[in-house]
Formats: sequence, structure tokens, C-alpha cells
Amino acid sequence: MSAPAIAPARSAAFEILLKIAATDAHSDELLRSREVDALSVQDRALATTLVLGTLRWQLKLDAQIRMLLARPRARLAPAVETALRMGAFQLLYLDRIPAHAAIGESVELTKRAGETFAAGMVNAVLRKLDRQPHLVAEDEPIADTFAHPRWMVERWERFYGRDAARAICSFDQEPSAVCLRLIHPDAEQALADEDIELTPDEFLTAARRVLRGDVVRSEAFRRGWVRIQDEGSQLIAELAGHGANILDTCAAPGGKTAILAERNPSSTILAMDVSQRRLDAMRRNFAHERVRFAVQDATAMQLAPEYDLILCDVPCTGTGTIGRNPEIRFRVNEEEIARHHARQVKILSCALEGLTHGGRLLYSTCSLEPEENEAVVSECCARSRGFHVIPLDEDVSRLEREGAIHAKGAAKLRGSALRGGFLRTLPGLHGCDGFYAALIARR
Repeated sequence: MSAPAIAPARSAAFEILLKIAATDAHSDELLRSREVDALSVQDRALATTLVLGTLRWQLKLDAQIRMLLARPRARLAPAVETALRMGAFQLLYLDRIPAHAAIGESVELTKRAGETFAAGMVNAVLRKLDRQPHLVAEDEPIADTFAHPRWMVERWERFYGRDAARAICSFDQEPSAVCLRLIHPDAEQALADEDIELTPDEFLTAARRVLRGDVVRSEAFRRGWVRIQDEGSQLIAELAGHGANILDTCAAPGGKTAILAERNPSSTILAMDVSQRRLDAMRRNFAHERVRFAVQDATAMQLAPEYDLILCDVPCTGTGTIGRNPEIRFRVNEEEIARHHARQVKILSCALEGLTHGGRLLYSTCSLEPEENEAVVSECCARSRGFHVIPLDEDVSRLEREGAIHAKGAAKLRGSALRGGFLRTLPGLHGCDGFYAALIARR
């Protein structure tokens, strides 16, 4: 007798979740793989829901699963743990998935992973879970309600207040919007012709949010007329401004570099990154002869003061992008934040040496942690004489005059995202990923 079939979406989601558990791979990259792209539209949507939903609610899922184990502290094989989590997520959070499908295919995934001995346990635990009433505890901590690590949420409460911390956590648990940058003037009409519905985004006139439709399979996407890019990421590149000789220190995957090229059509741009593979991928997407590429560890750059504009968008913990990469909440700890701070100080210190007199450097992260943001800028400016921070308020006005930011967006940025001259977008409050930016100039 042949083994029961497993839906392609569940099989793909299971493999992705196993890879995330065993490596430092990110869910958003794995969900854009060739294997996932080859799925039908419906299966791709379900695989995405299963992966991101299981990761978003993992802390709660684990707590409920552990209560039903004969030995709650027992160590489970990764495949068994993944099958239980994925099955539990379907039972508890997806009303349209029949219980028999969620349970039966979780058991079969366990067997196919070579954990046959645990299949009976997976079946029993999920059946018990399905029979339990789904209760919501009252007055539980924000971290427990939204399945975030408590230490992380407590930090956000200290830095941003309880209401903002709740908004961030709530945003992280919702499906991330698909955001676009319109590149070709006919892009919006071309997408509309393919029944893809868009709406203006929060700030930028070139940004759109997808309300309905599959952009990835559209003709406009295949032609390169639109690019999928969070609006916060677009905003950072817009704020960098204009220059004749531009350096992008940590360029891959290249979305911000592309905007620098779009906004500076007569400039030369050097895109650096530590990864040859990621730079090669960028090179395939750039037709501009003005953009050059160099493999370089940004912590060891030795630059002459020749660039009048530098974008220093540094590697970080990424806590502002947990909505898009839910696994980050399990990978970050306070030691990791300190490690990133030390690396970021090295990168920014090296990058500042490349500025000409009067040149501008935009430092940015997608982290919510002050140690990676204000603390880095403060330390580097204290170390290096001749540099000062310029408030970004005037640059928001400049972008409004240039037509890059619409009036409503500019007002919202001034009202809640510009603080002390720095930019900080918060998930749940600004409708995009969490970004920080500071503008530094050389006297």
C-alpha cells in the first residue's frame, strides 16, 4: 500500500522550517526560492502562510504542545518538533484547514523524515490539542499575547512605551504587506491590466501596496518595471540624497543601490559588499555602467576622502523586520546586540574616512535597538573630529519639494518619525518595517 500523499504546500513549508531551525537562513529568502516559485498560486500562498504563521506563533505553540507531552521537558528531534508545530498552527489558527488534513499530513511528514517511531506521539498530541477549548488568557503580558521573547518586549516598553511595544508586537504577527516601487511610468497601468490592485503607500509617491493579485507572475515584474521593496527601505535610500561620487558600503541585495542610481542619473556609484555571491546577484540586475562593484569587508575599509555621498546601511539584528522574518525573535539576544554594536562602530568609523569635506553620510539600520542606532552614531562622532549630525527634517522637506514624498506622508514623518533630527519608523505605527537613520556630514 502506497504512503498517503502530502500536499505540495505542506511539504515545501516543512522543508523550509527545518532549514530555518538548522541554519541561519531567513524565511523571506527561502520563500522566494525556485522550489516555492514552481508551486501553484494557491500552494505558494499556503506554504507562505504555514511557514510564517508557524514561526510567528512558535512560542505559544511550543507551550501548548509541551503541556500535552508525557515528558514535557523531553528533547524532540527537529523533524518531530517541526511537524508538531506546523500541525498545531493549522489546528489553532487556520479555520479553513480540516483537522484530519492538518493531523494526518503532520504524521506522514514525521514518517517521511525518518522519525517513524514518533508518528504515534505526533498523532496523539495533535488530536488532544484539537479537542481542547481554545482559550485566550486575560491580562497576560504583551510578550505572551503576541508570542515574543519577554526580554525583547520589555526593552521596547522601556524605549518606546507600552502602547508602542504592543503595536510593534501586533504588527509582527500579521501577514506582511507586499510593497512595490514603481520604476517604469507604465508599471501601474500594466499591473491594473493584469487585475492587480494597488493603493498608495504611507510616504513615497513611487511606493505602492498590493491589495490583490500576484505581482511576481506579472509581466511588469518580469520586465523589471516594478521592484518588491518595503517602503521603509525605499525611504532610507531617498533620504540619502544626491552626490556625484557615491559609495554604498553594504550594498547587497541592492534595492537601495538601485534607488541611488535612479535618483542620481549622472553619478558614479561604487557598491561594496562582503559577499561575492550577493554582489554577483546584484550585478545581474544592474544595467548601469555607472555602478561598479567591489568585494570588501566594511569593517576593514581603507578609504580616501573622495565620496560626497555615502550610504552606510549596516548589518544589524533586524528587529525592525520581525514581521517579515519571524525567526529573528529566536536568534537575537542581548549579547548579539552588543556584538553588532561593536561591528557597526567599526563600519561607520571606516566609512566616515571616505567623506569629502562637505560630504554627507547616511547611517541606517533596520533595528529597533538603541545600541545599534543612536549609540553607534554618538560613539563614532565622539571619536572622530570634524563630523557632525545634521537633522533630517530639511531632507524630508527637500523630498517633498522634489515630489518624492507626498504631503500627507511628509506630515506623518514630521509628526511621529522624526525625533531629535533622527528618523525612526516603528512597525505598527508607520505601516512599514522599523528603520533608523542619521545623517552625518564632514565639516
